[in-house]
Amino acid sequence: MTKDTSKSKKEKLKEKDLETTAEKVVEDTKTQEEPQTEEKKDKKKNKKSAKEKKADEMEELGNKLQDISDKYIRLSAEFDNYRKRTLKEKMELTKSAGEKILINVLPVIDNFERALVSIDDTKDVEAIKEGIHLIYNNFKDFVTQNGVKEIETVNKEFDTDIHEAITKIPAPSEDLKGKVVDCVEKGYYLNDKVIRFSKVVVGE
Repeated sequence: MTKDTSKSKKEKLKEKDLETTAEKVVEDTKTQEEPQTEEKKDKKKNKKSAKEKKADEMEELGNKLQDISDKYIRLSAEFDNYRKRTLKEKMELTKSAGEKILINVLPVIDNFERALVSIDDTKDVEAIKEGIHLIYNNFKDFVTQNGVKEIETVNKEFDTDIHEAITKIPAPSEDLKGKVVDCVEKGYYLNDKVIRFSKVVVGE
């Protein structure tokens, strides 16, 4: 009987030990699982924050793109307005420049009309000649003031940049060979640009 009792005690102790060990294993497992669960949560959190970061970056890029697009549209509109304005100004300038020239030509026409009246009324030829010369000189002064200048030709070296040879003749003297002997039609510069070539006769 004593043996059985001691045996049962031993068995009970063993069972307790087993239970304690089992409890320890469960606790250890739980302890191991808890960090893993926390780690998983952290990973999920990190994943979420990475996604959010990417979304934020995309939103920022979208905003920048919108700003650039707005600036481009604004600049394009400003340039178009500037182009239209300058084109209008050029047209107005051309108009006003032509108007100014015509206004300054009108006194010359007035002088010609007076001369025509005088031709009918006077028999003084010298006075008529003087009047015509006066009108011519006034008109010449007017074109000179507007940048028109006569091209020098006679006894000058023939230059294809400013002269147009209409014919060649034997040079009257040795020093006139290759030079302009006569001018049939005068040429003119406008602010140093040839607007009409001089039609000349060249000696050979």
